Amino acid sequence: MKLLSIAIPCYNSQDYMEHCIESLLPGGEDVEILIVDDGSMDATPEIADQYAKKYPSIVKAIHQKNGGHGEAVNAGIRNATGLFFKVVDSDDWVNEEAYQKILETLRTLSGGQNALDMLISNFVYEKEGVKRKKVMHYRSILPKDQLFGWEEAKHFKKGRYILMHSVIYRTQLLRECGLKLPEHTFYVDNIFVYFPLPYVKTMYYLDVDFYRYFIGREDQSVNEAVMIRRIDQQIKVNKLMVEAVDLWKLPNKKLRKYMFNYLEIITVISTIMCIRSGTEENLNKKRELWKYIKNYDLRLFHRLRNGIMGQTMNLPGKGGRKISVVAYKISQKVVGFN
Repeated sequence: MKLLSIAIPCYNSQDYMEHCIESLLPGGEDVEILIVDDGSMDATPEIADQYAKKYPSIVKAIHQKNGGHGEAVNAGIRNATGLFFKVVDSDDWVNEEAYQKILETLRTLSGGQNALDMLISNFVYEKEGVKRKKVMHYRSILPKDQLFGWEEAKHFKKGRYILMHSVIYRTQLLRECGLKLPEHTFYVDNIFVYFPLPYVKTMYYLDVDFYRYFIGREDQSVNEAVMIRRIDQQIKVNKLMVEAVDLWKLPNKKLRKYMFNYLEIITVISTIMCIRSGTEENLNKKRELWKYIKNYDLRLFHRLRNGIMGQTMNLPGKGGRKISVVAYKISQKVVGFN
């Protein structure tokens, strides 16, 4: 069995996927790299096959009809033979030194009595044209270099969340919790992180800048204009997250609070994107989203409105616009708009 399975969802990724793959190859025989060609129409399938042929014991090429990012991740989970599972997007890459520390840590923990459910590390916003790179770390929140549970975690401040770039899950946990991401949907990385959390009992935080999250392509899903254009996708994910977990039934208070806060920021992003678009159509979509939450779970509706949400629902005048900007800046920390 491999130690770590790494899925690389690829759709027309010929221009940058090799950089991603090359950064992962130093993991050697401890890893399997699953290149998931999601119905690409460029040279992506050929590149995937070339790597699989060159590194047959490390790289596996998976070809499927186009199902979107979520279905590519699903395919990775289905095909993974590693004890742990990581998603690395095809335009991102990893730092080699941090990578070796990650593998060393996973190797040590894989033989312990307590199964590790989730390893968390830092990620770096590799924003094009920006010299000083922003690092998302968890030093003041999570205990370092030790196994811990939710009780040992401190308060997550606004703008500080565990994102897909931060996590490595135990593969069997993802299967046991029944995670299945929707097809043909953007922004499903939020579901990927959010849905399994109630099943996570043991965590480990390694304070290394492992994942490099590239931001800069005009067609990128986190480009603000693209997000506004795809607001229906964002709202769809938002609703799926509302339905995914009954937060009121979670016994652990810290986990429950964290998941409420995460759902809140996703709803902030949906709301702010609708507002920033400036169209009546999207403002109606914002109202419809909040109406949906109210009808689905009135208690949840009030909980979200009592946070920063209540202030971003209706934004008249200068004061309203100021609050909108604050909410937007918090959203930026999470999404890293380009």
